[in-house]
Amino acid sequence: MTGTATFIPHSAGRLDYREQGQFRLPDGRTLDAERRYIFEETESGFTVFFAETPPRLFHRIELERIGQTLAGNGTHVCRDDHYASRYEFHAEGSFVIVHAVSGRKAYAMETRYVRASI
Repeated sequence: MTGTATFIPHSAGRLDYREQGQFRLPDGRTLDAERRYIFEETESGFTVFFAETPPRLFHRIELERIGQTLAGNGTHVCRDDHYASRYEFHAEGSFVIVHAVSGRKAYAMETRYVRASI
């Protein structure tokens, strides 16, 4: 998928996250895609919620410093599937999120984020 992700202040310590883009299937077709979450700051990291009413917990991330990178892991169980996620925030401003899914589903998704040129 290629697209744009935005963080918009929601309330004290909360950000609304939205990503939109084009998802290319193996056969070459493209589909419009979108995901939404709510990020909430915690004392040692952040919590991610699905953007639902009311918001539902996805996972909690405790960050640790590894050199100049802040990194943390989280898990989420959804029926037969287990999501193991890793977040890495790099000093130059880019970050990476990896979701490895096992169970009924089996895939890994790595998303790389870089600040858009203005």
